Formats: sequence, C-alpha cells, structure tokens
Amino acid sequence: MTHVRPQHVVDSALAASDAGVGDAENAAMHGVAVKTVRRWRRLYQRRGLPRGQVHTSASCPRCDGAGLDEPAYAELLGWYLGDGHLSRGRRDVWNLHIYNDATYVHDNQAIASLMRRVKPAGRPHTRLIPGCVITTVSWKHWTCLFPQHGPGRKHERVIALEPWQEEIVERHPGPFLRGLFHS
Repeated sequence: MTHVRPQHVVDSALAASDAGVGDAENAAMHGVAVKTVRRWRRLYQRRGLPRGQVHTSASCPRCDGAGLDEPAYAELLGWYLGDGHLSRGRRDVWNLHIYNDATYVHDNQAIASLMRRVKPAGRPHTRLIPGCVITTVSWKHWTCLFPQHGPGRKHERVIALEPWQEEIVERHPGPFLRGLFHS
C-alpha cells in the first residue's frame, strides 16, 4: 500500500499504536496529524492487512482449530454461567462481561487472567460500579465458546452444555466448579 508519507513512518506509527501509544502522542512522535494516524489504523483494520495486532486477529479454537487452555476455559465457563453475559459490540464483535464484588480483588485479577488465557493476547479492562467490578474483553468468537448465549435472562431459559463443553468440564471439574462457586 502506498502512502504520502514514507512507508517506514507508517510502519513506525502503526507499531507504536500496536504497543499502546495513544494517537495524539503517536502523531506528535511521527510529525503527522492525529487524524492521519487514525486513518492509517482504520485503513489497515478494514482491509484486514497484518499489523502485528495479535489481540484483533486471535484464532478461534472452535472455528480455526486454535489451541484452548481447557482448565482456564472451564473456570471461565463457570464464571460466565454464574455472573457473566455477552453483549454485541460493533462490527460483529462480542463483549464478554463478568461481574464480581469489588472486595474480592484477587478474584477480579484472576478473571482478567482467565480471559487472557482463553482469548490469546486478550486485553481485558475493568469498570467500577458501586460495589462491583465488571471485567470485559472483546472478541468475535465469544459466541463460539459460549453457545449458551441467547435472548433473555439465563435463569429464565434452558441452559445446557454442548457435548464438547461437557468433555472439557469432565476433564477439568475443579476449575469449572471454582468458577461457579466464586460467581
């Protein structure tokens, strides 16, 4: 792809963006407008060009046959069934939200760790509401891993594990139960 700026400037700006540098700081570092950095990022995202952003191109264990950390998945499944839900974001991206009491700091850190282990290079973030921490991570494939998602409240509809989920839970009952008990 050709740009008005030299390709090494574009590559450097995209690498800085991938490393978490904010758009304004990135633009100042490279002597371009903030809108230019945003346009470069969006252009590469829309065309699906590789940029080294592992968190946006993580492979799905169900669709792509990628590896799955089964103990982490079993525990996250327990958390999801207890105090989690999926919401639809933009561009067919799903957000997994797990709610937990704010006083359980260690558990909240563990939830973020589980999310990173299940979604390769996941970048969970937290929101605080009075007395509660919501840990969220986005991915296009959450519905593949949590087929229990559907309209309405979980406690008002039938929730059954898929056969492949049952196999994982049978191999890792402790983590699954830990997720359920803690939630």
